[in-house]
Amino acid sequence: MNPTLEHHTHYHHTHIPLAELHTHLGGAVDPAILWTIAHEQGIKLPTKDYWEFERLVTVSKDEKLEGMKMLDSTKYHWTELIQSSPLAIEPAVHGTIGGAYRANHIVLHELRYNPMKRNRGGEQDLDHIIMATIRGMEKALLEYPEIRAGLLIILDRTLPFRLNEILYQKALKYRPRGIIGIDLAGPPCDSFRMEDYVDLLREAKSKGLGLTIHTGEEGAEQLKEMELVVEKIEPDRIGHGFLAWQNEKLVKQLVEKKITLELCPTSNLQIQVIKSEEEMKKIYRSLYDSGVILTINTDGPEMHGTTLWKEFNFLLEKQIFAKDELNSLIQNAFDSTFVR
Repeated sequence: MNPTLEHHTHYHHTHIPLAELHTHLGGAVDPAILWTIAHEQGIKLPTKDYWEFERLVTVSKDEKLEGMKMLDSTKYHWTELIQSSPLAIEPAVHGTIGGAYRANHIVLHELRYNPMKRNRGGEQDLDHIIMATIRGMEKALLEYPEIRAGLLIILDRTLPFRLNEILYQKALKYRPRGIIGIDLAGPPCDSFRMEDYVDLLREAKSKGLGLTIHTGEEGAEQLKEMELVVEKIEPDRIGHGFLAWQNEKLVKQLVEKKITLELCPTSNLQIQVIKSEEEMKKIYRSLYDSGVILTINTDGPEMHGTTLWKEFNFLLEKQIFAKDELNSLIQNAFDSTFVR
């Protein structure tokens, strides 16, 4: 740590522009907007009480979720259902990009989502959903000329290969309109094999789509999976990926191949993939000191009750990173973006 740095200096978020690379649309929309959209569409919610609904779609301070699967089946179930129509998703994207700029001066915004989780099991047309997200983004960019933004389409571990292939084709089709890349996410699933996706993901990269993959987040299996991802697929970035710190060879490869990790501190603690602040410090420092390119992200600010500023101030207060180090992580995000 830099001894001359005052430990409790806070960032003031009026003037420093930020970049957010890893945020899920399902976790980024203000609950009040979701509530209104749900009512506009006549979606039957499990409660008529707004505050209860807010608890349903956000992770509260004392709530501990056991891993990815639980987050997926509880919180995302509702947010994705409510966003499941062109009418709903356009204001969701527009409000998220504009809101992040106004509240946190996020001038570079990558937003990711899975259109198939928003087409009500095939009832809605994928192209309409995707076009609506593009319109929402373009509206925000018109309003705030300082912002640069792009959308990522997520392939999912729980979907069969054929459906993920369709999502990849859609990403290619809408690349000229602001779909900047693809991601592969979702909880561990018995039917999923990363090997099956090597060719498809390499092809995506060769066709100019940015490529990021959620891996190395939870359990020994994911560490093995991450080795395969880094070795055979070589994505530009990896979502989370902090488990690499346990494997020296993997860390070396990340450094050599200049693969950026998208770290999401609050989210990791909430779903207990990192057990404590002490453990986080050990992991993050080890990766940083080895020269891995790191970026700090929210994963979904509304769902996780955070903002990008809160993330930076948390890392500063817990003395995980010094201020000059955090400034370099902010720069990394601008350098690692898929937005051209």
